[in-house]
Amino acid sequence: MADVHEPKIRSYNMSQIKAKNTKPELVVRKFLFANGFRYRLNQKDLPGKPDIVLKKYKTAIFVNGCFWHGHKGCKYFILPKTRTEWWLQKIKGTQKRDRKAEIDLNTQGWRVIIIWECELKTKKREQTLNELCVNLAN
Repeated sequence: MADVHEPKIRSYNMSQIKAKNTKPELVVRKFLFANGFRYRLNQKDLPGKPDIVLKKYKTAIFVNGCFWHGHKGCKYFILPKTRTEWWLQKIKGTQKRDRKAEIDLNTQGWRVIIIWECELKTKKREQTLNELCVNLAN
């Protein structure tokens, strides 16, 4: 199956996808700040460069996009019908890096929390953020 967009349009579309300051990240950050939690962003000296780091709680938070990180069983993770093998390898590589970062952080004594994009959709958002607050309090 051929791509539905011309290469120039596809290239532009892909260039617009952000790695930092995504909407799901901003939702989590706004909630944490409003609840008195102070954090650092994308700390380069930690494995995997976590999206949010709470040093006081020795906790690293990753806010993962369901598609880009291959969220199993999620309706937002649909493997593209074009270049399927390429996408599969790309997503598997991302998952492998995610696992390594989590293991490395745990080894260094950090607690790792992964929040999926789908958990921040309107229906689940409040529950997800409240559970995050409870996790940080323990």
